Amino acid sequence: MVMQRYLLTYIGVVLTLNLHHLIRAIDVPRDPSIQESLHQPPTITKQSVKNYIVDPRDNIFIECEAKGNPVPTFSWTRNGKFFNVAKDPRVSMRHWSGTLAVDFRSGGRPEDYEGEYQCFARNDFGTAISNKIFLQVSKSPLWPKENLDIQEVHEGAQLILACNPPPGLPPPAIFWMSSSMEPIHQDKRVSQGHNGDLYFSNVLQEDSQTDYSCNARFAFTHTIQQKNPYTLKVLTKHPPNETSFQNYTDIYSARGITERHPSFMYPIGTISSQMVLRGEDLLLECIASGVPTPGIMWHKKGGDLPAGRTKLENFDKALHIANVSEEDSGEYFCLASNKVGTSRHTISVRVKAAPFWLDEPENLILAPGEDGRLVCQANGNPKPSIQWLVNGEPIESSAPNPSREVTGDTIMFRDIQSGSSAVYQCNASNEHGYLLANAFVSVLDVIPRILAPRNQLIKVILNNRTLLNCPFFGSPIPTLRWFKNGQGSTLHGGNYKAHENGTLEIIRARKEDQGTYTCVATNLLGKAQNQVRLEIKDPTRIVDGPKDAVPKKGSTVYLVCRTRHDPTLRLTVSWLKDDVPLYLGTRIRKEDDGLTIYGVSEKDQGYYTCVASTELDKDTARAHLTILDPFLNRMTLPKARPDRPRDLELTDLSERSVRLTWIPGDDNNSPITDYIVEFEEDRYEPGRWQNHSRYPGSVNSAVLRLAPYVNYQFRVIAVNEVGSSYPSLPSERYHTNGARPEYNPTGVKGAGTAKNNMVISWTPLSATQVYGPNLRYIVKWRRRDTRESWSNRTVKGDISQYTVTQTPIYTPYEIKVQAVNDYGMAPEADTVIGYSGEDSGVGKHFIWDVKASPNSNWANITWNHTFDPDTEFVVEYINSKHWEHMNAAGSLMPPEILSSLRGNKTVKSYPAKTYVELVDLTPGEKYMVRVFLKGNDTISSNVTFETSAAYTKPPRDIATQGWFIGLMCAIALLVLILLIVCFIKRSRGGKYPVRENKDVPLDPDDQKVDNGSFDYSDEDNKPLQGSQTSLDGTIKQQESDDSLVDYGEGGEGQFNEDGSFIGQYTVKKDKEETEGNESSEATSPVNAIYSLA
Repeated sequence: MVMQRYLLTYIGVVLTLNLHHLIRAIDVPRDPSIQESLHQPPTITKQSVKNYIVDPRDNIFIECEAKGNPVPTFSWTRNGKFFNVAKDPRVSMRHWSGTLAVDFRSGGRPEDYEGEYQCFARNDFGTAISNKIFLQVSKSPLWPKENLDIQEVHEGAQLILACNPPPGLPPPAIFWMSSSMEPIHQDKRVSQGHNGDLYFSNVLQEDSQTDYSCNARFAFTHTIQQKNPYTLKVLTKHPPNETSFQNYTDIYSARGITERHPSFMYPIGTISSQMVLRGEDLLLECIASGVPTPGIMWHKKGGDLPAGRTKLENFDKALHIANVSEEDSGEYFCLASNKVGTSRHTISVRVKAAPFWLDEPENLILAPGEDGRLVCQANGNPKPSIQWLVNGEPIESSAPNPSREVTGDTIMFRDIQSGSSAVYQCNASNEHGYLLANAFVSVLDVIPRILAPRNQLIKVILNNRTLLNCPFFGSPIPTLRWFKNGQGSTLHGGNYKAHENGTLEIIRARKEDQGTYTCVATNLLGKAQNQVRLEIKDPTRIVDGPKDAVPKKGSTVYLVCRTRHDPTLRLTVSWLKDDVPLYLGTRIRKEDDGLTIYGVSEKDQGYYTCVASTELDKDTARAHLTILDPFLNRMTLPKARPDRPRDLELTDLSERSVRLTWIPGDDNNSPITDYIVEFEEDRYEPGRWQNHSRYPGSVNSAVLRLAPYVNYQFRVIAVNEVGSSYPSLPSERYHTNGARPEYNPTGVKGAGTAKNNMVISWTPLSATQVYGPNLRYIVKWRRRDTRESWSNRTVKGDISQYTVTQTPIYTPYEIKVQAVNDYGMAPEADTVIGYSGEDSGVGKHFIWDVKASPNSNWANITWNHTFDPDTEFVVEYINSKHWEHMNAAGSLMPPEILSSLRGNKTVKSYPAKTYVELVDLTPGEKYMVRVFLKGNDTISSNVTFETSAAYTKPPRDIATQGWFIGLMCAIALLVLILLIVCFIKRSRGGKYPVRENKDVPLDPDDQKVDNGSFDYSDEDNKPLQGSQTSLDGTIKQQESDDSLVDYGEGGEGQFNEDGSFIGQYTVKKDKEETEGNESSEATSPVNAIYSLA
């Protein structure tokens, strides 16, 4: 588009100062005609780092590039003096650049070019300067020759093997190995200090099994220098053997090593101090000796160690604090402890700061007679001094300028005049470093210019949003106004909106908006204008589209597609089958108003779409073709999707609602079950139809709830069991008034993508949540658990993330994102917790091994993690029915309802155990559980589980339940009654037939049988089979395992666990025998009942 090709790449901000314009930095437009005529002082665009270390094997390149008009020329100083590039044959300067190249292919020593370099870029309007670049050649010196004595030490004593590497540039990396190139094993007892020395908290006999060599690796030259190895001889009282540890609890007692109180090998003594610069990493170290090997713990006096930036290294002997600030100053102490005692060392930490910017000066473009100012504010510890330069020279020694006034960190310009263009430098320095910034002041008097092509023609469809572009430039910054047809007042307000960049927005193009529009840019020096001709075109519409059909196989089908379009636009009609371009041939022909298919077959079944398009818009209509087999029952009426609803009408218009009425279409032999109401708004997502609501198939009118500041258009879709109808023709539009937002963005989270940033992201408001023009988001953040004030930035409404830079490593932040429009602000946003990025060297945090222990309506969730104690986690869970809704394509369930179906609990971790109990679950359901870090759901783990079908409570003692006791009593009463009846009948005596007479020999027990009957007489009073006689003559049955006699407190006649009766099987003949043998049987219920009978 024209706007995209010619839109200026600069931004101007106009402030009022004493009725004059104060204009902030803009770039020169890229239009060639302006590039050739508009003057601009130089600006440094690229330069080498301040401390520049080069490889001696390579050529040297010192970068310096700048832009300006005219093109700048370059010069250099070395060690404060002019450096004549032309006199040195090895040195050259790149064309159109100030970059120096030093070539050593023909010889020369790189060391001869070490020093301090500074680049100057000049043109007719000023001079810009680079930082002072200190060039040094990398060095990797050899280790000095030395003879190392054998290190003799008693077992258990402390030992330090010094490394003392040669001073390299940059300093080398140190590591210890044996002469056979095997790494020295390091642990809590043996470890390397930050200075490269190897420390033994106590020496053991096995330490003498190898030698020790210090190695220095130089990164620039990719070389390793090796120190002569140490030989260690350990003197011991008890050489180790197979049985030396059998009678001792530790290795030291076994070898007769005397236990020692901890003492510090580094740092020495009890107090030391350390200075660190703001923004750097602090490394504190405590290495102690002792027997047994002491452990190290770290503390800060009067407070906790910095959260999120602290890491213990080297077996807890080193404390690493990343990105220190002034609040990290104070006293830190380490405690070295073993079972003998504890030692303490205090380290006083002072945080200083090299200069850093508070307000860096920016380029200033002014017109003659305007006012302006340059501000240079920096801070540091100690506080930096500010020095101003102009064109590379101290401002005190420059030519007087009556319009300029210097007051500390500010330069004021009043009534500036032509010829005052210059480049100003601000230098902020203290003992720890310096900052240098260039900012030019350009005095321009440029007549307005229109940068767009002349007399553009723009075509737009009726009722669509339209942008008329008119990019412009001038100094002073021109004012721009729009006129229609060369007359009338300025176009602004109502259906028109004029933007600062020169664009005129027509919110809704109407027929009366057609015409010629003129943009006029005016400043003190003159004016410029351009014309744009706007033509309003009728939309392309399919007035009669294809209908669903059920033709017989072999018949001919005609699908209609009648269109209406703007006669000045070229119309193209095409057909798709199942969303793929349809192949046309002799059997399938495209007609003027439709499509004819001859001899349809099964392969012709599917969806057919008619597409009517012009260069500006298009419309589609679709129908389904179902091929009917002629052998099917002809009396069966085919079912089809319903016809589209028609004649939509809006009534009962109010501020936040409207009534929509429609006439239903034919249901095609399948009753309509639902109506789906869709809406389209033409401001943010024109042409995109969205679900609004759903209603039963029995209604044809509904009151629709509306959101503010939406230009609604509605359509209705009918649904039956076959499918959905085509959408109805759209209703007329209805525009609601604006209001302040009621919602804030959702899904707010913060996570780092690099070690020094945090990306705050969110889900933007939808078109129906904007509520007003000029939507913005206010992004707020601050570190958690601090008293610092909120930082905030305001971003446009079409942005969904903001990156916070210069953050400490992996630090929790409180985050808010609040919506605001021209009507006001949304309610205060909720606070979420996010985390800045992690260093690649910092161990990543994980959540794993999530487990579920479910019952019918509750479940215990446990997991493992690598986070610190008191870290907050979120346990989110959802059942299978709801996640099927969530994953279903085309689901009509709104996201806010889906989110309400989820459950979650926030818990803190504890060193011993991390778990949470989920209650009120549904029996027999599948659940998905996700555990993630609060404020950072990118660190998560999940598990699925299923609750049991039957509700089960935790097990209880059944014997104590009331219902069980009652059941047992009822069973006992029943058994008792049955026994009474049984014995009453038996007590009547007589003979009872027991078997028929047979010609079978009788066994001894059947000798009493006479004529097939058994006589209960005194002679029968003998032990039953399976019984035995006691010592007192009482006949008893053999003991049974299932008798309650062995379990209860009573004797015979008790109940067992299943309610059955266990009685006495010994039977007495008459009352006399019962009375004559009073024993435990006398209390038997059986005998008592028999006696009564």
